[in-house]
Amino acid sequence: MAQSRRAVVIGGGIGGLTAAAALHRRGWQVTVLERARSLEPVGAAISLAPNSLRALDVIGLGDEIRGLAAWAGDGGLRTPSGRWLSRSSADAAAERFGGPLVLLHRATLVERLAALLPTGAVRTDAAATLADSGDTGRPARVTTADGELEADLVVGADGVRSAVRRALFPGHPGTVYSGFTTWRVVIPVPGAEFASHETWGRGRIWGTHPLKDGRVYAYAAAVTPLGGRAPDSERAELLRRFGDWHDPIPAVLAAARPEDVLRHDVRHIAEPLPAYDHGRVALVGDAAHAMPPTLGQGGNQAIEDAVVLAHHCDDLPAYTAARLPRTTTVARKAVRVARLNLMTSRAGIAVRDTAVAALSKAGPALFLRGFDGIADWRPPQRPYASEQTPEGNRWRSTP
Repeated sequence: MAQSRRAVVIGGGIGGLTAAAALHRRGWQVTVLERARSLEPVGAAISLAPNSLRALDVIGLGDEIRGLAAWAGDGGLRTPSGRWLSRSSADAAAERFGGPLVLLHRATLVERLAALLPTGAVRTDAAATLADSGDTGRPARVTTADGELEADLVVGADGVRSAVRRALFPGHPGTVYSGFTTWRVVIPVPGAEFASHETWGRGRIWGTHPLKDGRVYAYAAAVTPLGGRAPDSERAELLRRFGDWHDPIPAVLAAARPEDVLRHDVRHIAEPLPAYDHGRVALVGDAAHAMPPTLGQGGNQAIEDAVVLAHHCDDLPAYTAARLPRTTTVARKAVRVARLNLMTSRAGIAVRDTAVAALSKAGPALFLRGFDGIADWRPPQRPYASEQTPEGNRWRSTP
């Protein structure tokens, strides 16, 4: 019996775990090395669009995640006073892109992905360093506190500050500050009833969305200097910046405790990498193409990367050829959207809001237009979501 090939995945986030699950499904022996003491992710919720849900179909997880869809009814884009600029619905999104949008807690997705792997495949509190990227004549090598591992494939899934990326491309400038910071919170908000929305102000954004488990996911962003922190608490900072915006924003802030609020400066890769592979190593997710969260595609693109990498695991340059142009396009679009929705010019904002309202009256909401060419992506391997048909809120494979 042929010996299975070995893959070492550096990083136990969404991209790394999806890659591990996809490779395991193809018969690889997989080890995931995560430096944190647990897999519980730092973050809040994640929005999964039809493109990443189709990728999850490949590893048998798509339908389960679709079942967690919480967005129902109207939603859209608002001004700080509460006026709707653009409205859409879950049904309109599903019809346009062939599937639902799913919002769920990152920890839920991580738990489901980890459950696809054999016992012992994931090692936490296991910092790892790429010692040798290998080539056709020798394996790659990864150094850990417990010794060295050899691998036929190393997957660099170690995030926006990726050490694997620096080892492969030491001359690359890395990430740059995107010009804004973000806050996120997932909490129960008793009695709050609202339509899912994102609100654009002057150099500020707020979003409020219901989760299926009854909690509320809220996020905010603002143009700020790099490294800024509130003098008291980040909850207090949110109150100063957003406390007088429309309902349910004051209710969310009232329900939040200071310790519930996460704040992170946003960084992205402005200059694309020359490749996503070198030797026997491939990069996925933020390690390869960190982007602003303004399209909600960072995690989605990582999931796409993972299943495409498993498809091209015998030809890593083909993986780069499949992924680098697409992710570069998505990342550049996310940067452009950030400039639009974090605009600070009052005159520019007035023109922007008028144009958004007019465009949405003339056709699909701006929110849906922004996903054209992104959410309709399909993976290179079966099963495809295009082979599935909606039946109510369920998706079943057709014969």
